[in-house]
Amino acid sequence: MAETETGAPQTHQAAIPSFSIWPPSQRTRDAVIHRLIETLSSPSILSKRYGTVSVEDASDIARRIEEEAFNSSGSSSSSNDDGIEILQVYSKEISKRMLETVKAKSTATPSTEAEKPSESLADASEQASSAAPTEEVSSVETES
Repeated sequence: MAETETGAPQTHQAAIPSFSIWPPSQRTRDAVIHRLIETLSSPSILSKRYGTVSVEDASDIARRIEEEAFNSSGSSSSSNDDGIEILQVYSKEISKRMLETVKAKSTATPSTEAEKPSESLADASEQASSAAPTEEVSSVETES
């Protein structure tokens, strides 16, 4: 065996790099938060259906979503786990919580006519026109 400069014996085994994907680094978590903010506050498929959120609100929401998903996922880890399963749980938790949040926000705060996408306006007018005859029929039924 050869000795190092400090006099300690050195083995000739190849060093295998340690690779762990869980827990994610703070830099990765920050990137997830940034992407959530972008998704919540920018026009997208999600915003067409549920509307966008202001950047300030999106920032608060994104931080909460990521933290809750991280804590939830971290508690489901096992000692045999290489981190892939936990990372999948983390990703699914983020998606689930983001969808729940935008759904709740869209039902809690109805958007103004100017903010509604054209598809929603068409759906609303169809619902209004189909609701009117139903109301007339029901009133006729009660009179007889």
